[in-house]
Amino acid sequence: MTEARAKPEIDVRYCSTLAEYEECVRIEHLVWGEEISVPSGLFVVAHHTGGQTLGAFDPAATATAGAGGGRARMVGFTLALAAHRAGKPFLHSHLTGVLPEARDRGVGRRLKLFQREDALKRGMDLVEWTFDPLNLKNAHFNIMRLGAVVRRFIPNCYGITESPLHGGIPTDRLVAEWWLTSERVKSILAGRIPAMSASVERISLPANLAEIQAKDREAAIRIQADAREKFERWLAKGYAVTRFETRDAEASYFLEPAKSVAGLTFHDSAED
Repeated sequence: MTEARAKPEIDVRYCSTLAEYEECVRIEHLVWGEEISVPSGLFVVAHHTGGQTLGAFDPAATATAGAGGGRARMVGFTLALAAHRAGKPFLHSHLTGVLPEARDRGVGRRLKLFQREDALKRGMDLVEWTFDPLNLKNAHFNIMRLGAVVRRFIPNCYGITESPLHGGIPTDRLVAEWWLTSERVKSILAGRIPAMSASVERISLPANLAEIQAKDREAAIRIQADAREKFERWLAKGYAVTRFETRDAEASYFLEPAKSVAGLTFHDSAED
């Protein structure tokens, strides 16, 4: 009996050609559907205006001829746009997509860590992105694996879309703030979870939310509306999401006063 060979590590690198941007669009179509995909032209604009496109390539898979036949196949990407707030530059990470067959191989984390390294080289200490509060897997990844915090909520950010991924419900979004040089982020990337303050609030959702969304759209809308009211209320009071946990049938966001977040000092205003 022969032992199964370990899959080679995913390689992350910069993308800068039209063929690579078109491959990013192809992945968009497979992940989100064609209805809401970002055209390759925006990748070009990002490249020339201080943004960033990163590709994750699988050495074990071969690319199609149009994307550089014979080379490693792209299995994921990140598109970030240049941004600034209160006179300070940062990156807005607009899209991160990974092909279904490449998930659970750490592709998303590799892309984000490369993004962090690149931002730091350019003198930026903040990367932001939006994510769906009902996507519990993303919530865990963003908060517990990367160390992002949340101080802002955008109701129905992109409108109700035709994308099957959005399920025909409002596209409420939390804004993840990834403070790259903070002790909080350094600790979490090293596998250490900072303690929370004594004043903590909780917003809980069913742990089987993905199943509910797939089977009962109206129930998902009710759950979403309840969560929306709670996020808006507590974030308006100056709280920040700093932890996410799933226990048994319940998944919970934990919020604490932003001023008391361990290992993190904000140098901007969430209202700017």
